[in-house]
Amino acid sequence: MERKPTVVMMGLGYIGLPTAALIASRGIQVTGVDIHQHVVDTINQGKIHIVEPDLDGLVHHVVKEGFLKAATKPVTADVYLIAVPTPFKGNHVPDLSYVEAAVKNLIPTLEKGALVILESTSPVGTTQKVQEIIFEARPDLKGDLFIAYCPERVLPGNVIYELEQNDRAIGGIDDVSTEKAVWFYKHFVKGELHKTNSQTAEMCKLVENSSRDVQIAFANELSMICDKANIDVWELIRLANKHPRVNILQPGTGVGGHCIAVDPWFIVSEFPDEAKIIRAAREINNYKTEWAIEKVKNAALQFKIDNGKDATIACMGLAFKPNIDDLRESPALHVAEQLEKENFNVLFVEPNLSTHQKYNLTSIKEAREKADIIVFLVAHKEFKNLQLEAIKVMDFCGVGK
Repeated sequence: MERKPTVVMMGLGYIGLPTAALIASRGIQVTGVDIHQHVVDTINQGKIHIVEPDLDGLVHHVVKEGFLKAATKPVTADVYLIAVPTPFKGNHVPDLSYVEAAVKNLIPTLEKGALVILESTSPVGTTQKVQEIIFEARPDLKGDLFIAYCPERVLPGNVIYELEQNDRAIGGIDDVSTEKAVWFYKHFVKGELHKTNSQTAEMCKLVENSSRDVQIAFANELSMICDKANIDVWELIRLANKHPRVNILQPGTGVGGHCIAVDPWFIVSEFPDEAKIIRAAREINNYKTEWAIEKVKNAALQFKIDNGKDATIACMGLAFKPNIDDLRESPALHVAEQLEKENFNVLFVEPNLSTHQKYNLTSIKEAREKADIIVFLVAHKEFKNLQLEAIKVMDFCGVGK
């Protein structure tokens, strides 16, 4: 019987923790590493610091069984997974400092035969850079280390299921690294594992999210055109989608999250002359958020003219998509923050969060009682079928459709 590999997961956020827990549920010893002590302490108590369906029970089980433990520093293992953030710096240039820090942290623990897999969304060529960083510090490992890239493809709110069931693109720095990585993922992934090289796997992740961004940009541009033409965009899209080869997405307040709102810029920054549609889509989706802010401001100013007092505006939803608590790159949050910054009376409503260290959250009930203008920014299920007579409603996400 084959010995199960030991695993180190660098990063215990929205991807790292569910992945670590899923691997641990297969009876594999996993050490999860995070730079935040409170995250390490929370997980070692069998609890979680993020909202994700089914994750709390899974983490509790694998910690109790002794298969998952968290630490602030890596240990020696057979397989190292890196799932740390890759934001961007000014002018949308990818910031690889978290990846580089994670690689440098694990270098002292590496032994011959180890497998290092980067899962963080990264510009093309990052896996090669990881190899260079490692071999510069540890030339003794040349020829005895396997390095690969395998991006996650999951939907927040359904992460556990999709980690297990979705296909994966796996690309090593050489064929033997690819084979080794495929062997590892077979321990916990039921989806098909597609072999390629590291550069293609890196580009694959960026292209998937850029494709979604372009489709959403079309819907968002359409919504602004329809607003000017006094056409109900939701009805228009519903009718257009009756065509057998048309599938227009639903417009929203913009595009958020750490994938679709970020990844296209990785392509644009590397291929500025060629990525024309990809850049335009990013700009349209960002503009849609600014457009929404202007619409709300105009409604608030009109309310003041009509009523002689400032409007109280309830911003309904702060997350980047429906039914989750994740505020990263959220256009809805940007709308609420910008309105508050410009001294409008704003109520922050997010039913998926009980408290927030920065924002004073308002309940749906209180928002209905206090608001003069209700602004739907995220189509959370809690917002469906609310009775809102005698309150001005602005719906940017199709809650009422």
